[in-house]
Amino acid sequence: MKRLELILPNQIRKFSLVSIAGIILIAVIGWWLSANQPEITNLDSSKIYEQRVNHSPDGIGKYYMGREIAKVMGHTGAGWLERPSRELEEQPSKIVSALDLKPNDVVADIGVGTGYLSFLIAPLLTQGKVLAVDIQPEMLEIIQDSKQKKKITNVEPILATIDNPNLPAQSIDLALMVDAYHEFAYPYEVMQGIVKALKPGGRVVLVEYRGENPFIMIKNLHKMTQKQVQKEMQAVGLAWRETKNLLPQQHLMVFAKQASQ
Repeated sequence: MKRLELILPNQIRKFSLVSIAGIILIAVIGWWLSANQPEITNLDSSKIYEQRVNHSPDGIGKYYMGREIAKVMGHTGAGWLERPSRELEEQPSKIVSALDLKPNDVVADIGVGTGYLSFLIAPLLTQGKVLAVDIQPEMLEIIQDSKQKKKITNVEPILATIDNPNLPAQSIDLALMVDAYHEFAYPYEVMQGIVKALKPGGRVVLVEYRGENPFIMIKNLHKMTQKQVQKEMQAVGLAWRETKNLLPQQHLMVFAKQASQ
């Protein structure tokens, strides 16, 4: 019994040392793998989407990088975009201020909807313009009517397709997507088109309801986490620059086109 009492503590110490060494080794290996993992910048678009039969009623059953793509809000929801309470609830004027626009900038408002943000931005671009991009002709008709009523001439409607923003190469300084990206049926292809359209050093700004917060009363598929957005932007080679936490319910995330692109 005495011998057992003498040996047992040594065995425990040896076991503890082995366990600690194993944990350290696993941690070092994990760090090395993450540090040496190549960036995903040239995905095979034919293999990046997954279609599932059982899915959320708010989604299209198509998954991208683990995220189900949300259904598009149709033009019949235009009234919600123009609701009088929008400034109080979302504070879009703060979005415009945070963009740090120059008078000669060309801004692409992707998934523009009724042009709510475009018409806030346009007066600041005294030598530039807003390209109002949407896949719904009905939304662009609303924008055309608003241009005449507001007498704003530097908002240019552009009809996109579900996989192409239809923007010329190196033509824009900023691509803005406000509560739109999560609905893109072909996010990888659209973002590739946006990256090509950016001028050297051009920026991408995404505004999305915070997916990390379950208390924000928006359907889950219409929210995104910072981690997910960063992963998807990295897939097309965009580098995260900052996240501005100035909105009541949404992330404002800034990415930049890299010099090599």
